[in-house]
Amino acid sequence: MNDVYSREISLAQDALIGRDHVACFTHLERAHVLAQRRTLRHTYVHWLMLRAGLSRGDFREVIGQMPRMFASVLFSRIWVPLGNTGRARVNAFKAMPVPEDLRNLVS
Repeated sequence: MNDVYSREISLAQDALIGRDHVACFTHLERAHVLAQRRTLRHTYVHWLMLRAGLSRGDFREVIGQMPRMFASVLFSRIWVPLGNTGRARVNAFKAMPVPEDLRNLVS
């Protein structure tokens, strides 16, 4: 799982630098699914989502990521909705389908 998470973060950072926000968020969402139960990684994904929101000028995303960062510190080890992508436009409590290629890594 560490290799897949690291690859998704790297691809997200490259996309953010290149201002390809669609690709950036796609990779961050996948990294979020993998990181939900690991506090530092989970919080880092939300931090990158906040930065991507700022870069995109999407203030709904920026505002939405602030409480998610806080919640990731408090709840990552207690309870997370499996498969949730972490975006501000998704209910933070909603479980979602895990991408097929990641299922064996999060169960």
